[in-house]
Amino acid sequence: MRVSDILKVKGNTLFTVTPDTPLQDAVNTMAEHDIGSLVVMEFGDLVGMLTFREIILTLRANGGSVGTSTIRKVMDDHPLTCTPETDVNEVRRMMLEHHVRYLPVLENRTLMGVISFYDVAKAVVEEQSFENRMLKAYIRDWPEEEKQQEKH
Repeated sequence: MRVSDILKVKGNTLFTVTPDTPLQDAVNTMAEHDIGSLVVMEFGDLVGMLTFREIILTLRANGGSVGTSTIRKVMDDHPLTCTPETDVNEVRRMMLEHHVRYLPVLENRTLMGVISFYDVAKAVVEEQSFENRMLKAYIRDWPEEEKQQEKH
């Protein structure tokens, strides 16, 4: 399974901001849409990611307030990325190894979407469930003569 397979199921709703967006606006957008990340774009290029991790660190540094800063001051300006062709197992390894929950998906320099740890986990569970159903159906349809030969 590839990242493109997950994006097909997930859909293509994507939330982006610019580096000069006030952090408070980003927090409001994330809360309104129940999302954990925003892609930061400038002049058509990916320049960063803002996740709840950066927001929590900002809250801690500012005594519980996001203050008046912009996203540029707190965003991850070197986010790990993948492509639509990246294998899901590679994405899992990347996420675990680098401790990231969100990966922007780029094809050349075009943003195709964002894949989350949740998206990957859901896809893996669904794939395993499908394989499990297929195996059970295969076993149920096992020819009778082979079942009896095994008893001897």
